[in-house]
Amino acid sequence: MAPDETMTSGNEPMPERRTAFADLIRSRRTELRMGLDAFAARAVDAETGKRVKKGWIYRLETGEPVTPPQVEELRALAAACDLPLEALQDAAGSQFHGVDPLVSGSSESKAYVRKLDTLPADQRERLLRLIDTLVPPGDGVG
Repeated sequence: MAPDETMTSGNEPMPERRTAFADLIRSRRTELRMGLDAFAARAVDAETGKRVKKGWIYRLETGEPVTPPQVEELRALAAACDLPLEALQDAAGSQFHGVDPLVSGSSESKAYVRKLDTLPADQRERLLRLIDTLVPPGDGVG
């Protein structure tokens, strides 16, 4: 009987390998039909001038270990990908920190949640009470 590939030699589960960020960068670079040199040349944060090096991008795309990107590198890669910073933040959070982005059936719901984060705590609480009057807790939620 072949050993289970999802188990370590001590019969403990292998840690989940997430690749959302690497997949996003690789697929976007392919969509843009850009080689590593051209892509890396575009990967510059407009605010700080921070650049993401070709070697880091290569290691990321090939599954080699990399240091998780900081916000400056995320902005640089967002510029290279021609994507919103939030898309890269969601993918990086998933891959490097196990934080899954908000998954929703509509972009409208995501926009509401992002706006909700800007409200003071007392206003969020009032809004939640209003929503509970329209859709009582437990009614199709969860």
